[in-house]
Amino acid sequence: MKLIEEPLALLEETTGPVGLVVGIGALLLAPVLIPVMAGVGKPLFKGVIKGSITLAEKTKGMLAEVGESVEDIVAEAKAEMAENQMPKTATGNQSEA
Repeated sequence: MKLIEEPLALLEETTGPVGLVVGIGALLLAPVLIPVMAGVGKPLFKGVIKGSITLAEKTKGMLAEVGESVEDIVAEAKAEMAENQMPKTATGNQSEA
């Protein structure tokens, strides 16, 4: 009995009588609560995964749109630069002739 009494006395000293009762209750209820929590946790976890996948797909689409917009702006800037270069070249040829 000394093997059981000493650890229980140590637990009671460190956690108090309420902690001891809660600990023993948790040990007794664990075989019942763990399967219940697993049953609730799995659908909840699957919902989180589905939400994450949806968010990733939406983000991917938004980033593709932003990329296209940036490409359009770059193309417009290059076109404007080319237009600005053409009159200088054209006027330069006329002055030489």
